[in-house]
Amino acid sequence: MTAILVTGASGQLGSEIRELSARYSGYSFVFTDTGELDITDARATTAFITELAPSWIINCAAYTAVDRAEDEENLATLINGKGVENIVNAIEGSDCRLIHISTDYVFDGSTPVPCSEDEIPSPASAYGRSKLAGEQAAMHWPRTLTIRTSWLYSSYGNNFVKTILRKAGSEESIKVVFDQAGSPTYAADLAAAILEIISGVIQNRHLFVPGIFNYSNEGVCSWYDLAAEIVSAAGSSCAVVPVRSSAYPSKVKRPAYSVLDKSKIREHYNLKIPHWRMSLNNCISKINRI
Repeated sequence: MTAILVTGASGQLGSEIRELSARYSGYSFVFTDTGELDITDARATTAFITELAPSWIINCAAYTAVDRAEDEENLATLINGKGVENIVNAIEGSDCRLIHISTDYVFDGSTPVPCSEDEIPSPASAYGRSKLAGEQAAMHWPRTLTIRTSWLYSSYGNNFVKTILRKAGSEESIKVVFDQAGSPTYAADLAAAILEIISGVIQNRHLFVPGIFNYSNEGVCSWYDLAAEIVSAAGSSCAVVPVRSSAYPSKVKRPAYSVLDKSKIREHYNLKIPHWRMSLNNCISKINRI
């Protein structure tokens, strides 16, 4: 039976993969978080992976506190960079395939065109630099598929969608920046895409193509547009007020335009990617059922 190791399984993406894994009865999933596998511990990582001998690893483990990373860059790089290096070292000499999750923050977002996989990274934040270090470590393994994603949200964990829903239920108005544009990603859609890639390769529906790929939901919006859609879907009378990023001073320079070009992953893996509005409504409906 194919063994699939999922690291960082308590996060948004890992939780969605865990939920969807129930549909894949022919595979043996092993879900770990820091309590079971600390990827920053090289010896422990090698021992765990050597014993399990997985055919696939989906690395969702990450330091994701974007603002705090400016003061904790060493810690962010340890988890997002060195941790990935430890995984790669642990699978050296095996046939294991690695799916590693990266981010739009490897770009500075200064160019108003969708980012392709071939564009030279230029991170403008500590978080972005730490994730780029992870990409570089991951790509040392020739059987790696790195997926860059953006604006991730889910019914699990803490995220922008759940924050806006909470505020819309208790506040008369909220201010949201309108000068940062990107593409939201429903973690359930990304999880489904990852598992479709894996099952498609195993069942010979398509070839495994390593390299860097982009994935987010289709369409483009600002944080203001996204917030307005969330409030509307919630049926709230809360007013959403557009403001510039300068209204919220931060140590972090966030990408002004971080739309990802998804044509490569659509073509190579024959994926149908939903529009962000459809996926947002699906997520909110699920949250309302919980």
